[in-house]
Amino acid sequence: MKRITDIIGVFALLVFAARPASGQTIGKYVPIPAGSDADHALTEINGAADPAQKLALIDKFSSTLGQGDMAIVADELYVNYYIVQKNYDKAFEYGDKLFALDPDNFANALNMVRAASEKGDADKLMAYGEKVPGILQRFKASPAPDGVDATSWQRQLKETLDNNKDNITYIEQAMFLGFYRITSPAKRAASLTRFAQLFPDSQFANQALGVAATSYQQSQNVPKMLEVANGVLAKDPNNIGMLLLLSDYYSEKGEQLDKAEAYAKKAITLLGTAQKPEGVTDEQWQQQVSLQKGLALSALGQVNIQKKDNAQAVQNFQAAAPLLKSDDGSYGRNQYRLGFALVNLKRDPEAKEAFTQAASVNSPYKALAQAKLKTFDAAKKKS
Repeated sequence: MKRITDIIGVFALLVFAARPASGQTIGKYVPIPAGSDADHALTEINGAADPAQKLALIDKFSSTLGQGDMAIVADELYVNYYIVQKNYDKAFEYGDKLFALDPDNFANALNMVRAASEKGDADKLMAYGEKVPGILQRFKASPAPDGVDATSWQRQLKETLDNNKDNITYIEQAMFLGFYRITSPAKRAASLTRFAQLFPDSQFANQALGVAATSYQQSQNVPKMLEVANGVLAKDPNNIGMLLLLSDYYSEKGEQLDKAEAYAKKAITLLGTAQKPEGVTDEQWQQQVSLQKGLALSALGQVNIQKKDNAQAVQNFQAAAPLLKSDDGSYGRNQYRLGFALVNLKRDPEAKEAFTQAASVNSPYKALAQAKLKTFDAAKKKS
């Protein structure tokens, strides 16, 4: 994957052993009466600085007070402890126990996503992240408790969701970045597509689908690539990445050439006014814009070849060449294409130079260009 801007800055989470107030809870609320044995035990646990001592106190709490709903509190204590200690397998163990007691515990889903993200376990990240939309949906649909009028209850639901907005964003971001880092293109594509289905309103959904489309292309799953890319464009017609991906694909295949040409030209126009994202340096942005413009021009050149307009193809390939120099694969392909356009125009010396340039960089077109150069040498010997 190239030139996809990384998301910068992950929300920091603070782990609290104390339980939130009922108005902030998504899941089962377990009150801790002030001055109770549980209250004193939690105060002692929170005050323990030594990890071994803290774990011993949690064990004591679990064995003496952790019955009934207090088992939820005990499991939360274990989850928070083991995450701090970076013992993620134990955190997952107690997180699963907690979900068995309280399936809609949003704080536990948040912690499990955090643990999976920190461990770099994409499978766990998906398994726990998949729980979140259901938890939130059931919470939004929950009826007002006895003694609470509907209007007040809806206001309380909204306040609770608003208070958890940063945590929800953290979950979405952690999942997006975790799946983005998957090395297998096929698994990366499937995971990011699933993420976008789970969180369609997320600020990361379109980015996830964009990466998924290029990943499907890398895994040579063309039907899924076309499905996802066209789906993104249906929602976001000005998505430069998808315009480039589809114009490149259609021009290379010689299919839907008018659409390929229109997409490439639109991408060039949009690049002229595109705004630099936050966290990207001027140099990085200029390099990205140059590369993308070069890809669009190269796609236009390939459309020209397919339409037998080799003179226009040469102009587009030549304009693309300096813009693609930073990417060997794109530059090698562009010069290889340029060579063919020049051969079609019977400008063999220039064609030979273009093939020489294609062979000068490491790309899938290196060997192909070298083979073409041999045909020039063979023709020269015959003459």
